[in-house]
Amino acid sequence: MNIFDNYLSKINEIILDNKKLLKLTTLDNLVNINLEVPPDHLDYDLSSNVSLVLAKTNKLNPINLASEIKNLLLKKESHFEKIDVARPGFINIKLSNDALVFNINKILKNKDTFGSKKYKKTYNIEFVSANPTGPMHVGHCRGAIFGDVLSNLLSFNGNKVVREYYINDYGNQIRNFVESVYLRIREIKFKEKFVVKENLYPGDYIKDIAKNIIKDNKNINVENFKNCYEELKKFSLKASMALIKDDLKKLGIEHDNFFSESELVKKNLVNITVKELQNRNFVEEGYLDPPKGEIPKNWKKVKRLIFKSTKFGDDADRALQKNDGTWTYFANDVAYHSDKISRKFDNLINILGADHTGYIKRITAAVSALSNKKVKMDCKVCQLVKLYKNGQPFKMSKRAGDFISVKELLNEVNKDSIRFMMLNRSNDAELDFDFEKVKEKTKDNPVFYVQYAYARINSISRTLKISLNDQISINVKTFQPNEYEHKIIRKIFEWPKIVESAANKLEPHKIPFYLYELSTLFHSYWSKGNEDSKFKLIQNGKIIKEDSLAFIYLIAIVIKNGMTILGVSLPEKM
Repeated sequence: MNIFDNYLSKINEIILDNKKLLKLTTLDNLVNINLEVPPDHLDYDLSSNVSLVLAKTNKLNPINLASEIKNLLLKKESHFEKIDVARPGFINIKLSNDALVFNINKILKNKDTFGSKKYKKTYNIEFVSANPTGPMHVGHCRGAIFGDVLSNLLSFNGNKVVREYYINDYGNQIRNFVESVYLRIREIKFKEKFVVKENLYPGDYIKDIAKNIIKDNKNINVENFKNCYEELKKFSLKASMALIKDDLKKLGIEHDNFFSESELVKKNLVNITVKELQNRNFVEEGYLDPPKGEIPKNWKKVKRLIFKSTKFGDDADRALQKNDGTWTYFANDVAYHSDKISRKFDNLINILGADHTGYIKRITAAVSALSNKKVKMDCKVCQLVKLYKNGQPFKMSKRAGDFISVKELLNEVNKDSIRFMMLNRSNDAELDFDFEKVKEKTKDNPVFYVQYAYARINSISRTLKISLNDQISINVKTFQPNEYEHKIIRKIFEWPKIVESAANKLEPHKIPFYLYELSTLFHSYWSKGNEDSKFKLIQNGKIIKEDSLAFIYLIAIVIKNGMTILGVSLPEKM
C-alpha cells in the first residue's frame, strides 16, 4: 500500500476527466507528474508538481492552472481536506481525518507487506566473489552486506532473486595459494623452513589449512609440487571456501549459487562465447593501441582477438587474448556473463570493490552485446572501509596475513552492528567504521537507537498487557492526533516511497537512514510525554488515549519490516 501512488492515480483520473475544463490540449507528459513528501515546515501531507508539468506543455500560467486544479480536487476527492497553491505552481494537500483513519487502518490490516510492491522480475546479484585464497577480511564485508541487503530489498518487493558467488579458482593467484599450502605442509611434515617469496601467502590461516589437509588426508604425497598440484588444489580450495562460507554465515549471509571459474574453462565456455560474438561481428582480430601515457616496457604490438566494446558505450575496445594467445581474465568474465544471460534473468547486478570501477563499462558492454541489449546490467561499487580502534587506523594486507578478518571483527562487534553500520553511508562513499562508536548505547549509535525504539515499544506492550501481533483499528469519531502524532503519520506514510526509491535506485542505505529518523521521532514523542502531561502515552499502567496505540503499532510495523530487510535482529528487551 502506497498512499502516494493511490492519490496520484486519483489526481490523474480527475485531470483526464476534466481536461477540456482545464483547457489542456495535450496530456503526453502526464507520466512526469509526481506526488511527494512536502517540506517539513509545511503542515501538509502531499505535494504535487501537476500544474508545473501540464502548464509547460499546454502553454498555460502554472499558478492559474494550479488554482483550477485545486478547486477540482477539493470538489472531486473527499479525502482532500485542504489544498494550498505555492509558487511557482506546486499544489500542497492536507488529508482529512477520514483519509488518515482509512489509510492507517489499511496499514494495520496489512502490516507484514506494508511498503512492498509486487514487481515479479528476476535478478541475479553477484556479490563478495572474493578470491578463494583465505578467509574474508573487513574489506569484503561492505560489499557482502550491501549485496545481501539489496537482495532482501528486491525480494521484499516481490522479485525473484538469486544470490551468486563467482569463485575465482583459476589463474596465477590460485597457483600461488596452493604453493603456499604445499610449503606449509612440508614445513609441518618435514620441518622445512617456509621461505617467504613474492606472491605467496604467509598468513597463519595457511598453516591451519595445511594442518587440516594433513589431518583429513594422512597419505597425501607432497614430494613434488607439480605432481600433487591438482589434488592439493582441490583440498586447498575446499578448505578455503569452507572458511569463507563460515564467515558469511556468521554475517547472516547465504548464497544460492556458487559458480566456478575453473568449471567455466573446463566446459569450453570461453571459446563458445567468443565464437558467438565473432559470428555477430562483435569480435575481430587486430591490434590494440598502446596505453595512454607512458608505454609499459613489456607492451608489444601483437595481433589478437579484440571485443568491439566501443560499439556499446565503452571508452576503448578490449583484448580477449594476452600476448601469448591465452585468454584474458576479461574473456573468462564475458563467458561467465553469457552463462548468466542463458539463465533468463531480467536484471544482472554485480557488486564490485573500489578497485574495479574501471571494469564497469567493458562488462556492461559485453552484456549488451551478448543479450542484444535485452538484459539490464548494473554494477554497484562499494568504496573502502576504514577501520578505527582507539583512534588508530587498522591496515589490512591479505598477502602479508596481517589483515583484520571477519572473525576478528565479529569478536569485537556483533553482527547487527556490522550489518547496520556498513550501510550507514552510500556505497559510493568511503566509510569510517569505529569500533568504539558502534558499542555506544546512545543516539550517536544508529543501530542501538533503532533497536531501542522497538524494545521500548515492546516494553509499552508488556505494560499494557497487549501483543503487537493483535489486530487493531481506529475510529474516525475519536481520532484526534496531536502534532507529534501527525509527524509520525507522515513519516509512516513515507515508508513505501523509501522502499520503492531504495529498490529502483539500488540504494539500500536509504532504509537505515529512514529507520533512524522514524526512531528519533518516536523517542522525541516519548520524551515529550515525560515533560508535558498532554503528550503522555501511559498513566497507571493504562493507555491515556486509545488512538495513540495505533501510532505505537505503526512504528513497530515499519521498524520490523525495515530491520528484516537489513537482516538485523530486534530484541524485545535492552
